[in-house]
Amino acid sequence: MTKKLSYIPALVLVLALLVSACAQPQPSQAQLPDTGAIAPPGDDTVEEPISGDTAGGVITIGVFEPHTGENGGGGLQETYGIRYANQVYPSVTVGGKTYAVVLAEADNKSDKTEAVSAAQSLISQNCSAILGSYGSGVSIAAGEIFKDAQVPAIGASCTNPQVTLGNDFYFRICFLDPFQGTVMANYAVQDGAKTAAIITQLGDDYSSGLGNFFKQAFIKLTSESAIVKEEQFQTNQTDFKAILTNIKDANPDVIFAPSSIATAPLLIQQARELGITAKIMAGDTWENYSIIENAKEHAEGVVISTFFDEAEPANAEASSFIKGFKEYLVSIGQPDVIPAVSALGYDAYIVAIKAIEAAGSTDPVAIRDALKSLTVEGVTGSISFDENGDANKDMAFIKKIEGGEFKFEKLVTVAE
Repeated sequence: MTKKLSYIPALVLVLALLVSACAQPQPSQAQLPDTGAIAPPGDDTVEEPISGDTAGGVITIGVFEPHTGENGGGGLQETYGIRYANQVYPSVTVGGKTYAVVLAEADNKSDKTEAVSAAQSLISQNCSAILGSYGSGVSIAAGEIFKDAQVPAIGASCTNPQVTLGNDFYFRICFLDPFQGTVMANYAVQDGAKTAAIITQLGDDYSSGLGNFFKQAFIKLTSESAIVKEEQFQTNQTDFKAILTNIKDANPDVIFAPSSIATAPLLIQQARELGITAKIMAGDTWENYSIIENAKEHAEGVVISTFFDEAEPANAEASSFIKGFKEYLVSIGQPDVIPAVSALGYDAYIVAIKAIEAAGSTDPVAIRDALKSLTVEGVTGSISFDENGDANKDMAFIKKIEGGEFKFEKLVTVAE
């Protein structure tokens, strides 16, 4: 502020009131039109006693997710899982006191620059831990903010290795792209593919990273010449006919095209309209029903890898989650089909709560330290972390679009 306040009593009074208000943690809930989203409790709720004499105060967990932009659809799905987990586990006990858990949400808008602002916003709200983000690029962009502030971040579905590398305040509960790329290359070869084309988004860490890991694994399983074409496209590009024509001329057996939910149906439809018959494959971001709705019959036969399948509950927590989350989705006007990233969002929240309990403190550094040795049975399986903060995950679900649905194909482990 540049105006002098010492001679303006009215402004002094306003400033004092503002300072007083800021002393209480204030959740920041993005306004999401027509989503049916349930806002976190307001101050009038969290100040009430929670469990008799053990009632404490409020602990804030940040939600760092895209609600808008090209990854907004996936970010909302991840957020739904976090919000539902907050309903199931609305409080946490630390040192004999029970704290209400408030979610502070910041929309990173699927943009690396906006991600920095969103991260700074959450830090300014005194979050004890932060969850997210859907999209590796925005997670990487915000990583230094979380590290410098010494606040632990727990990613749900950000799969690029760079998210946690060299950052001892970033953890994640999903498998990584080197594993995912290898799984999809193995599936392609086992399915009879001898040649492949790769399509990636220029400047997108997730897309380019996963595409490269698939390439390395496919070459290792076949030969250097097996990758017959590599193409890139720009962010927000909608016409892919030129690059798809080049791919058609190369006549690959499979096309691996990791990209955003917004891009996927355009790529799929335009490929089929050009007469390309190669099997189209992608990673976890394509597990979204909007792709089927928009690509329609052209989506038939598309193959993806993902983190969770509701037909294969890992444990009792998963079985309970499946029933309750389906009811929650219906209550907010969503289809009662569980996206894998929603399950990961739920698990990220549980991990944060368990870390707070294990730390016996709301101090972010203590919570970070507790995460390093934590083991949690989540809905996506057992979760623990290696020296990089990456989850010790070794399973991926392969699904194929058949009859307008994502159908389970097989469960793949590292050994395979």
